[in-house]
Amino acid sequence: MAETIIPKATAKRLPVYYRYLNFLANSGTTKISSTELSDAVKVDSATIRRDFSYFGALGKRGYGYDVNDLLKFFKKILNQDRLTSVGLVGVGNLGHALLNYNFRQANNIRISAGFDINPDLAGTIQSGVPIYPMDEMIKQIKDQQIEIVILTVPIDAAQHITDDLVKAGIKGIMNFTPIRISVPSYVRVQNVDLATELQTLIYFLEHYGPTLNEPEA
Repeated sequence: MAETIIPKATAKRLPVYYRYLNFLANSGTTKISSTELSDAVKVDSATIRRDFSYFGALGKRGYGYDVNDLLKFFKKILNQDRLTSVGLVGVGNLGHALLNYNFRQANNIRISAGFDINPDLAGTIQSGVPIYPMDEMIKQIKDQQIEIVILTVPIDAAQHITDDLVKAGIKGIMNFTPIRISVPSYVRVQNVDLATELQTLIYFLEHYGPTLNEPEA
């Protein structure tokens, strides 16, 4: 049977659900309704039910959802039982902030290697993460079997570094640079442009105010 294709908007909400379900389980809560979950994660209940429906019958009418069952299900869906090592390319101001953060709230994700052109950084340990020179990037990514990287380099270096990442076998790139990098069809890119996000926020505040309820995708 063909695998169900999940909309991107739904996929982005799954970690939000998982994080709150973890909180509920740790607090001893055993069941929750879609309305209660909606109030907590600020996603309307109809959208939650639709998101869950892509995975079959996860709840019971009149009962709601079993927290532990949902937690186990999303843990498997999100590969929370498998550690994912991530590379960081560019250890400048943003890179250092990401190293300090290092996904401490996500038990299954860690930055395991950093890469930078600065000779003062290469060969050092920053926030518990080894930093390698750029000329070792391809080798280290292959040796450490890293498949996902975070890209925080200057604009003029972004594309040729991306080309090297593709050669190294990278499958996913979280791109913090302002440009849209070009990759083969088998590599997925998630663009994170903080300036654009702030400009969008400012636009909505100025034109619609702070209480705009956008329709869920």
